[in-house]
Amino acid sequence: MATDYAPRTREHLPRRHRVPAVLRAPFEGRAWRELAYVLVGLPLAFVGFSLAATTLSLGAGLLVTFIGIPLLAGGLMAMRGLGAVERERARALLGLDVAPPRPARGAKPGVMGWIGAVLKSGVSWRHLLYGFLHLPWAIFSFVVATVFWSVGLAGFTYPLYAWTAPGDGGVLLYTDLSHEVRLDAPVAMLLTSAVGLVVLLAAPWVTRALVSVDRFAVSALLGASALDHRVSELESDRGVVVDTAAADLRRIERDLHDGAQARLVALAMDLGLAKEKLTEDPEAAARMVDEAHGEVKVALQELRDLARGIHPAVLTDRGLDAALSAIASRCTVPVQVEVDLPARPAAAIEGIAYFTVSELLQNVSKHARATRASVDVWAADGRLMLQVSDDGRGGADASRGSGLAGLGERLDAVDGVLVVDSPAGGPTTVTAELPWRG
Repeated sequence: MATDYAPRTREHLPRRHRVPAVLRAPFEGRAWRELAYVLVGLPLAFVGFSLAATTLSLGAGLLVTFIGIPLLAGGLMAMRGLGAVERERARALLGLDVAPPRPARGAKPGVMGWIGAVLKSGVSWRHLLYGFLHLPWAIFSFVVATVFWSVGLAGFTYPLYAWTAPGDGGVLLYTDLSHEVRLDAPVAMLLTSAVGLVVLLAAPWVTRALVSVDRFAVSALLGASALDHRVSELESDRGVVVDTAAADLRRIERDLHDGAQARLVALAMDLGLAKEKLTEDPEAAARMVDEAHGEVKVALQELRDLARGIHPAVLTDRGLDAALSAIASRCTVPVQVEVDLPARPAAAIEGIAYFTVSELLQNVSKHARATRASVDVWAADGRLMLQVSDDGRGGADASRGSGLAGLGERLDAVDGVLVVDSPAGGPTTVTAELPWRG
């Protein structure tokens, strides 16, 4: 459950039109694109229905022979190809971007593995179902839309062509042996034009209601399933997690190599020199041992800092409140910490929250030029919420590939969300939302 925490600025507000939507709808490109979608959909529906009926009848009828199985698989693949055309048509005319389903891949290599994958794929059978259902709806949509648009246009423009009617003038509406009714009087013409205008103004909205059903059908039957979406998300998140873990290992190796390891190597050399001078110059050797003792303290502090960067002991022992207070005490600006949690979340989520706040406060210290900051942590609707704010110069943008972008990817890997609100001039508010998983 993601929440949009960004304020609605003037750029985010919808543009206001002087002409009401009901009056401008027939003249907008969207209305004509939706009408084109309905008109083009009828012949495609006939093709899809014919292909679906042929596939099912031939495939099922010939299942008693071996040839029925590949025919059925080939027909299902043809329906998937037609589904790709339908998705592209919906994207071009309706602005509906439907993710394509995952391709059929068999567990076994070769033609038989491919046939088995196609026949076992629910996506293939959903495309076949779409072929059967689309035709009756396409016929209904075509008739209703063309009637509204044609009657509306014909009625609204009637005064322009009424003089072309044969006979005594006007369009003949009714006749019998005794009398006839024609639209030839000025009042009748104006009334016809007014009725035509009303129908014409209603036509785009009727068409829009019709294509809303097509939108649902294309999304539900021709797009990727919820499972496909979830698999894609997990594959992407797995890549992020692997890259993050590799980067953390490289950072730890670099910190050990450049910090504690180098210091310990120098310490070993100093102790070796002190050992050689122990008999010749005991005082110099004592000074060197004393200096080595100081180096040991520095190396131990570096190792403690490194261990804290991997997973701080205070977080494990005392939870987020104490751990975040410890981070705040090391920040270069005063930080107010407020933690209101009913219980402790899952250890992994707790760790991610800790390192998220740690990195955000490092950004405050290095880049924000702030005089104060605050950290708020609370629980809401089964989610762990945290917010870091400062009164600095602002201008932070996660879309420019900064550390905020990497932080957002890490949160996304565990179904989290990162929202940055940082206008130029400040203040900056970064809100993170994580699953609880307690």
